Amino acid sequence: MKKLFFLIMVAAIFVAFYEQNTPEPNIFITCIALLIFMYGMLKLSAKIPPKDSEDDDKEI
Repeated sequence: MKKLFFLIMVAAIFVAFYEQNTPEPNIFITCIALLIFMYGMLKLSAKIPPKDSEDDDKEI
């Protein structure tokens, strides 16, 4: 599933950059591509555990 999100994110950023290189870029396509990228980043980063654990607060 992680590989699928990564491929979709790469495709969305490619579409966003490609759209900016056209003579008349469509802002809606660019916004949708960026939203898809941000959603993918949200899904991928949600699985990363926090750096600080709750046990560190109890030592103080």
